[in-house]
Amino acid sequence: MPSAEENGGDVDKPKLPYYEQFCYSVFNLLDGPVTKFREKFVEPYRNQNRPVYYHRRFRRVPTIDECYTDDAVCIFEAAEQLRRDKMVDNQIVKILRQRKVECYVWEGPDAKYKCRKISEDYEDAAANWFIKYGDLGMQSTVIDNYMKQKHRLIWERRQKEKISAQ
Repeated sequence: MPSAEENGGDVDKPKLPYYEQFCYSVFNLLDGPVTKFREKFVEPYRNQNRPVYYHRRFRRVPTIDECYTDDAVCIFEAAEQLRRDKMVDNQIVKILRQRKVECYVWEGPDAKYKCRKISEDYEDAAANWFIKYGDLGMQSTVIDNYMKQKHRLIWERRQKEKISAQ
């Protein structure tokens, strides 16, 4: 049995047959320069110029109530921000709806009890989406959305006044 010195100093590693040693040395002879080139030049260049594959974060811009009436750029930015926020909210509701449907399909007859939390989350998200964007239509503007929010806040204030007056 070969000693640890004959085996390259590694006790656990068995000595390979000459044919396999020859194959590994030929492989390392061909692969070594390619691997070194990739590690030294290609990967550092790729890491510094790596494209971003995750969500882009836009800076928050002033909302429509903070814009002057004649500031077209501010109004446009507020409209684009509202459009992006609406797309995000649409996707959230869509994902929650899909989770609810999948849970109901998976659980079968017991879905009414086992999927209660998922169903409540979806119903809350759908109600909040409708409060924010419902009844506005596809061609609504940021001003329409702002007016809806304003009217809702006035209505809620009046409801509180009615309750406190009783």
